[in-house]
Amino acid sequence: MIQPLAYIHPEAKIAQNVVVEPFAIIHKDVEVSEGTWIGSHAVINEGARIGRNCKIYPGAVISATPQDLKFKNEYTRTFIGDNTTIREYATISRGTEEHWKTEIGTDCLIMAYAHVAHDCRIGNNCLIINNVQMGGHVHMGDWAIVGGSSSVHQWVKIGAHAMVSGGSLVRKDVPPFTKAAREPLSYTGINSIGLRRRGFDNEKINQIQEIYRYIYMRGLNNADALTQIELELPPSDERDEIVNFIRSSERGIMKGPSSGGDRE
Repeated sequence: MIQPLAYIHPEAKIAQNVVVEPFAIIHKDVEVSEGTWIGSHAVINEGARIGRNCKIYPGAVISATPQDLKFKNEYTRTFIGDNTTIREYATISRGTEEHWKTEIGTDCLIMAYAHVAHDCRIGNNCLIINNVQMGGHVHMGDWAIVGGSSSVHQWVKIGAHAMVSGGSLVRKDVPPFTKAAREPLSYTGINSIGLRRRGFDNEKINQIQEIYRYIYMRGLNNADALTQIELELPPSDERDEIVNFIRSSERGIMKGPSSGGDRE
């Protein structure tokens, strides 16, 4: 299943039924699990750990040296979860001593020419569309989507089930279950279509929408909004996820639909 024109370092660990196409390059200290396909001219660098049934398309570069001037060639790794697809010429850097690894979850799709920088942590079932440029240390929750040609500032957090519009400049954290668009990036509602597709019923969606009315529609600062949410709204996993996300935000969350600036 390994073409003779591919280069495989003798110390790389390749499962029996992996397909490696001509001119692909796999360096030492790489592990590739069962069922994965690696296309022509893909480059898998040191420290890569690639799961089962992944697809790595031509020209993709996995576990590249971080584009970080502080990097001193410390030993770090890149983890790609099972069933993840990485399309043409996407680039994924390995970690630095800050976190020691870059992590991509299971069942993700990273489209062509996207860049995922060092120490990013991407959850499961995430979608990173063509030409997204993602700085270091970005966190994406499960089922999050970042639209094409968006730029995500380093250290930004994007919550689970959030959807960021294409062409966005993401400078602030995007809370879970929301839609984000416009410039500067703003709350444009909750991702109700995506939530319905994933099995959320109307009652749950309405509860999430009510939580964001407190945060974005009542003229409250974040601290007061979160206090009222905990006092007045029934507990739920979604409520706690939103409250904890906003409380732990270090960059502040994106602005509301009519507010004058980013919310701290």
